[in-house]
Formats: sequence, C-alpha cells, structure tokens
Amino acid sequence: MTPRLALRHLAGTPGRPLLVVGPSLGTTTDRLWGAVAHRLEGWNVLGWDLPGHGHSPAADRLTPGFSMAVLAEAVLAAVGEAVGEDVGEDVPFAYAGDSVGGAVGLRLALDHPGRLSSLTVLCSAASFGGPDGWRDRAALVRAEGMAPMVASSPARWFGSAIPEERRAAALGDLATVDPEGYARVCEALGGFDVRDRLAEVEVPLLAVAGAEDVATPPAALAEIADGVADGRLEVLGGVGHLAPYEAPDEVAVLLRDHLAPPAHSARSNADSRARAASRSASA
Repeated sequence: MTPRLALRHLAGTPGRPLLVVGPSLGTTTDRLWGAVAHRLEGWNVLGWDLPGHGHSPAADRLTPGFSMAVLAEAVLAAVGEAVGEDVGEDVPFAYAGDSVGGAVGLRLALDHPGRLSSLTVLCSAASFGGPDGWRDRAALVRAEGMAPMVASSPARWFGSAIPEERRAAALGDLATVDPEGYARVCEALGGFDVRDRLAEVEVPLLAVAGAEDVATPPAALAEIADGVADGRLEVLGGVGHLAPYEAPDEVAVLLRDHLAPPAHSARSNADSRARAASRSASA
C-alpha cells in the first residue's frame, strides 16, 4: 500500500522552478532542510516527511509495509497533488535528499527518468547493508519505542562541527516519531539495493558526503557518483550524516551550483537525446 505523505512548503514562491527535498530517517523536513531552503533564492522548495515523521500521518498497522520504490511513488503522488495543476504533472523538477531521502531520489531517477531535471544525493548509499540489521532495528523500536534510537543516534548522526544545542533539537524531533512508521522505513532500507543499476541514472547527479559520516561514509557516495553517467562528488569536512542540517551554508552553495546546470551537462543531455532519436530512427 502506498503511504500518504505530507508535503511542506519550505521557501520560495509558487511558479518558480521546483526543488523537492527529502529527509533522513528520524528527522523532519522542516528541521533538516529549512535553513538550506531559505538560502536558495529563485526556487520554490517543497519538502516531504516520512510516514509517522513530522507532519505525515502515522503508519496504519493493519496495512502492509512498503518498499523504497513504493515510497518514491508516494513522493511523486504528493508532488503531483501539490503542484500538478500549476505546472503540469509531467514537468521535470529538481530533487535533493539526505540518506533515505537520497535513496528515494535514486528510485525516482530509475523509475521515472523524465521527471527529474537534476538529482542531489547527500549522506546516502546505493545499498544500506541488507535486511538483517534493519530488521533488528525495526523490532527494537516496535518493542521499546523511540528511546533506544534517541540514545544511539548521536554517534551515527553528527560530525564534530555541529553545536550541542542543534544536536538536541534534532533528537527532540526523533523522540516524537511514530515507532511503526520508523520501523517500516527501516524495512524499506533493508530491501534497497540499486548498485547494479546506477549506470541507468542519466540525470546530472551531485553526491555530497560528510567526512565524518559513519553511517554512509564518503566511499558510499563516491560509488554513486562514479556509477552514474554524469556524477560529481563533494566531501564536507566536520560533517556527519545530516549534511543539510549540519552545514546549511555549504550545502546551499553546492546546490546553487548544481541546480544551474553546467555547460557540459547541457551538452551531455543534448547528446543523449540525439543518440536516442538516432536509435529510434534506425529501429
């Protein structure tokens, strides 16, 4: 069953080019992306919340779980519902996501290649290590609630550059997450693996890693940047797993550069279209 997601307006004016941003597990899009969104002049920035996180409704325990592909479909449905009448359901939009939000971006690029104009993947991976550990974490939060995650997340989330009070604010959001929603996202992460499909991603991709990220270290982002047709890697010093929250100035600078496609990307896209037309004509 496709979950229903809340899509939030973070900054900008309707009618401007659209940027959709996605969250990390246990965070809210307002907290994670708010400061970055307000630094991106000229863009209409919308952010979505995971099931049971922030403004999205709690998971219905009587319904089946979902895969990362289904979660990507839910994001696309939320975007279509929010802006479809204004810009048309088939108009491409830019997308950026941290951790699970980045994984959703990869699924969107693979399953709906014409919908994205650019993709930024932050502190994420093409695979998160298989289902066993995620299944265990899901069982833990179902049994004990969010307290174990609040206790263990600082070591996974934060680099050395973020002040203590900002750590406490993010952990406060984590404490309010619906355990069932958190558990279902864990299970979706356990089943996610697109390593053998990265070459199919044709949209220009920026991969952003935190130099101190122990959950998805720079090597995981390098694998994504190297595996796609048009990829670039940037590593942020002093940053852990929540790059948009820990380093909003640096992330905003990188996004502004990436969202204005460089000349080589425009030529690459034109060449790709020409090759596709040539193949169609000879078929």
